[in-house]
Amino acid sequence: MKQHNIRAILEKHPIIPVVTFHELSEVVPQLEKLESQGVTCIEITLRTPISFDAIAEAKRAFGQRMDIGVGTLVTNEQIEKAAALGVDFMVSPGISKALAPTFESCGIPFIPGVATPSEIITGLELGWDTFKFFPAHLFGGLDALKTYGQVFPQVKFCPTGGIKAETYEQYLSLSNVISVGGSWLQ
Repeated sequence: MKQHNIRAILEKHPIIPVVTFHELSEVVPQLEKLESQGVTCIEITLRTPISFDAIAEAKRAFGQRMDIGVGTLVTNEQIEKAAALGVDFMVSPGISKALAPTFESCGIPFIPGVATPSEIITGLELGWDTFKFFPAHLFGGLDALKTYGQVFPQVKFCPTGGIKAETYEQYLSLSNVISVGGSWLQ
């Protein structure tokens, strides 16, 4: 359980909207819109100065009804701050042995990003078996995941990056894809 059962979160949510907020006033209307579409999960990226405040607002307003995750974690300090907010899951765009102890000790489900076989092997060496495939469209998309399914049969992926309304079902049809992340639902 080194990834704190991230697969349970991903299995519950085959589609995970990835959202970047620029204004706090956007949080509640966006989550209401997603909820009206039957979506009960969101990954809020750390790409703007208000990101942590947006996460706190999302947890306050929707924490009982949605799984609120944080994405774009690239430092130990960000992991610790997200954990203090009580997020439901964490997503990193890459894999880092330096971040591994903080992810593992925080107790919150997490998924690191990978794109290459070497990065997948690094994750396997850490005892992890579930990864964000990012950015999917730049690193071979469906064809890469089909190959990774043969080379790494024990690994499950959540591809993100360039996934669109027209393609997400093709990704979900792959046996090694557990969910997809994307911004097309906004």
